[in-house]
Amino acid sequence: MTNRKLALDDIADARAYERERDAFREHVKALKRKRRIEVGPFVSVVFENRDTIRFQIQEMARVEKILTDEGIQTEIDIYNPLIPEPGHLCATLFLELTSDGDLRLWLPELVGIERSVELRLGEGEEALIVPCIPEAAHEAQLTSEEITASVHYITFELTPSEVEACAAGPVVLAVNHPRYSYDVPLGEATVAELLGDLRA
Repeated sequence: MTNRKLALDDIADARAYERERDAFREHVKALKRKRRIEVGPFVSVVFENRDTIRFQIQEMARVEKILTDEGIQTEIDIYNPLIPEPGHLCATLFLELTSDGDLRLWLPELVGIERSVELRLGEGEEALIVPCIPEAAHEAQLTSEEITASVHYITFELTPSEVEACAAGPVVLAVNHPRYSYDVPLGEATVAELLGDLRA
């Protein structure tokens, strides 16, 4: 599947989207079952692609009643950087904190978490480490020295040899923060999805 960037003509108008919405929503739910990874008790990472980003824009336009070409283009410009190019992965990092108490406790403690995610490719001392890079346009809005946000946008840049190491496996997604350190091996279906992005 191609991961080419979205253009204005790719976003359906309100009536056309209502006709496709149920089927498209089920499609994206199935995608996210393979692309959403829980790392530890309250961090999750969703690896985005063209369909997940198109869904986000369509739903935002639907809820906020964005009907003009200019309004839709603004959303496209904001979210197109989260559609991966070959050799790249793009993801949304969520801190799944649901209570005011947890938010007050953890958001100051997890400053810098958007720079603490990494992919580990292979095993043992030979494993390759690919650190994440915060998505620049969003980082300026979301980061602070005193408190972090509950949503961050990150990317990974892989060399051709790292892409092949990803294919050979195993692949582990890790959060390596002083206050939050967990890792999880990625399943075959997830790795296949990521390779589709990397080789698009």
